Amino acid sequence: MTHGHAPAVARRRVRRAIRDARERAGHTQQHVAGAMAWSLSKVMRIESGDVTITPNDLRPLLSYVGIDDPAEVADLIDDARSARSRNRRSWYQRAEFRAHLSDSVRDLLEYEAEAATIQSFRVFYAPAVLQTPGYTAALLADQAPGGVQALIEIRRRRRAAVQARLSGDHHLVLLDQSVFERLIGGPAVLAEQLRELRSVVVRGAAAIRMLPFDLDTRIANNAGFDLISVDGAGDVLYRENGTVEEVVEDDSTTEQHLSHFRQLWRAAWDEATTVDFIGCRIATLEGRPRPVSGRTA
Repeated sequence: MTHGHAPAVARRRVRRAIRDARERAGHTQQHVAGAMAWSLSKVMRIESGDVTITPNDLRPLLSYVGIDDPAEVADLIDDARSARSRNRRSWYQRAEFRAHLSDSVRDLLEYEAEAATIQSFRVFYAPAVLQTPGYTAALLADQAPGGVQALIEIRRRRRAAVQARLSGDHHLVLLDQSVFERLIGGPAVLAEQLRELRSVVVRGAAAIRMLPFDLDTRIANNAGFDLISVDGAGDVLYRENGTVEEVVEDDSTTEQHLSHFRQLWRAAWDEATTVDFIGCRIATLEGRPRPVSGRTA
């Protein structure tokens, strides 16, 4: 492979290239089905990402929709091969990790590994990629001990990968005030987690803003989500609500969440005010006098 895109990313690159070229050429999915002697459902499933396409099927399809640049064709053929491979030697495919990851979270890890930007929204808990080991352990206290340790290591690796790849300009984190107030693991554990969040902002590894309780803006979504942009693959949505976790590649759904995120980001406290609040909260948890802050909740 010339570029080695992860399977989830490669699959999306292929299906977007096919769809975009088909639409530019003025072809319908029915036109493609007729020209390729395929069923309409096969075309629809390829473009939706429900199935992958073989390199042998992809070559004539690319020609039909007007993709004939040799370099682009070669890249997409490589992507088609990558998309059909789940046996890559990625760390999260190892047995000790794989047992604790759903297919959706494995896809999420692949998108995170190639992300150009990540925008995260959480109402109740700190995002997994920013959690300290103690905070993760407290959140997952009802898991079997082996499962907790595996998930702590998974989140540590995710955090390292994201922070090595993205700066604060490209990793935006929007948190409800409840994230800073809820005593996950008790005062000491929460204080440690808040110090990590503050450090992330100070180091420029992410930009964090808080939605205070008294904000007169509709939140209307108690589920967390991440919007991940990958060069050549566009935006995807990952969302979770405690019982469901999924990667959504539908453009309209992703755009709705992106619009909602932008609205809330503008309404939230800025990074400096959020850091001041975090400092006050840490002092309260540690029983120290609150530092002077420009704004309080």
